[in-house]
Amino acid sequence: MSSIALPEAASAQPARPEKKGLSSWQTWGIIMITPYVLVFLIFVVYPVGYGLWLARHPESYVKLYNDPVFFRSVVNTLVFLVIGINIKMVIALFLSGFFVTKRFWIRWLSLLFILPWAMPSIPTILSLRFMLNPEWGLINSLIFRFTAEDGPNWLNNPELALTLAIMTHIWKSLPFWTLILVAGRLAIPGELYEAASVDGASSWQKFRFITWPSMKTLYLTSTILSMIWTLGDFNSVYLLTGGAPADLTHVLATLGIRYLRLDEVDMSMASIVVALPLMLPLVYFMMKRLSK
Repeated sequence: MSSIALPEAASAQPARPEKKGLSSWQTWGIIMITPYVLVFLIFVVYPVGYGLWLARHPESYVKLYNDPVFFRSVVNTLVFLVIGINIKMVIALFLSGFFVTKRFWIRWLSLLFILPWAMPSIPTILSLRFMLNPEWGLINSLIFRFTAEDGPNWLNNPELALTLAIMTHIWKSLPFWTLILVAGRLAIPGELYEAASVDGASSWQKFRFITWPSMKTLYLTSTILSMIWTLGDFNSVYLLTGGAPADLTHVLATLGIRYLRLDEVDMSMASIVVALPLMLPLVYFMMKRLSK
């Protein structure tokens, strides 16, 4: 009887677990993220912590509470966020539908449209301020030439000056948010619009049942992000009005600069700290929407 050869018994020693090291992508990621973390700690965490330490005294907030300019700045900030941002985003949503139209002249027009956002803030906003000068500004000069009457003192009326600051902000940042919403529209499959056209849907029905459901998340996230950025943006107000007249057009972002110019560093930091109750909920809602 022939014997069947059996395989040798496997070694009784347990297999050693493989060492899991960092991959090349992880190694390069750590190398590239390290300078960013250091810059964040030095130029963000440390200044914020130092500012909170300067604003630790309750007396600073009592003094801030008793300053009438503070309450006016809070109201101006809320008007800026609630009215200005929503007007800007609605216009951006409308213009995004205009700029996705396939016309050669619209492409050239889009280049001119993006220039205010691409240009630096200082020369563009200061040029508007010079144009609004009541004595030798371009706008009042044209009014006098065609009507033989003096134009208004644009920046001497608090409500008018704040309105112009909001309009300046809209004019400056509108191209950016329009491009964001244009990208959202381009991501919608064209077959949906073709099928809607075959079914006889109107332009409003296409927007209501196709465009808006597809862009709602992007639109709301962009609106919240724009509010966060605008809450810390001082260019439109500070460069156009400087808080004038009589500190009645300040927002919270420029109020801190006002206190710094008055050599009241603790008040400046306190005015920034009181803006956190406005910013933190916006950050929370934005992160919650992005996590869905």
